[in-house]
Amino acid sequence: MITLKKEDGPADLDGVTHLSIGVSWDPTAGSKGGVLGALRRKTGTDLDLIAIAMQGADPVRLAGLDSLDPMGNGSLVHSGDNQTGRGDGDDETVTVEFARVPSNITSIVFVSAAYKKGSSFQNARNVSFKVYDATGGSTQQVADIWPSLLSSDNGCAVAKAVRVGDSWKLEVINVTGKIKQGDEHALMRFAISK
Repeated sequence: MITLKKEDGPADLDGVTHLSIGVSWDPTAGSKGGVLGALRRKTGTDLDLIAIAMQGADPVRLAGLDSLDPMGNGSLVHSGDNQTGRGDGDDETVTVEFARVPSNITSIVFVSAAYKKGSSFQNARNVSFKVYDATGGSTQQVADIWPSLLSSDNGCAVAKAVRVGDSWKLEVINVTGKIKQGDEHALMRFAISK
């Protein structure tokens, strides 16, 4: 089993064949009451979990938004878009099967963003990123990453898996920043900068 903390630096993923990262959040009305508040709670807010496969410094594949299996071989799979945050458990997940990741992929950066115009982290509560060792079909949680509630940013670089020879390491990043909404290039530039 691995344990992950930002202050411990990258963790070896020796023996981990499948890794999943999930995001969960609860919708909120913010300070809005009455009809507007009820409508905001009903519609929720849309946070997106995105995994960006890197070839050196270049982003080459993106799992999330409208791409569920960008490699086409099941090595990097997104669960699909949850646009409200309602429901129990993780609202969106990305699973990596390391043995299937093409050899030209040197790292995978996991980012969450209030990507669509009109969505924001301020309209979400209890945002949490969970990391699971999903080896052997089980899902054992190994980390819980919580971004600051004080941030007015709309993006969070959550973690980064890095290929080291024939093995992988995972580093917790948990750094927030601004991303231009609706702009995939801005999203990728944010991921690269982390």
